[in-house]
Amino acid sequence: MDLAAIEDEIAYFMRAMENQPEDPHELYLQLHEKLNEIRAFGMPVPQDLLDLEVRLKKLIEQQLSDPEAGQDT
Repeated sequence: MDLAAIEDEIAYFMRAMENQPEDPHELYLQLHEKLNEIRAFGMPVPQDLLDLEVRLKKLIEQQLSDPEAGQDT
């Protein structure tokens, strides 16, 4: 592997790390945005992703109503 290929791989991993959500709310927003893009193209949304969206939304609502919920102690 040459130096340019290694630099490309490092750049790829750095971008991937920057795009990783740090909490459920960020993950929900990213997932919601991607699902809306799928819907905009008229494509069917996979049921498992719809289920995940619902679970994340419920988790966020629970955390908003009880800020202590979901925190590690």
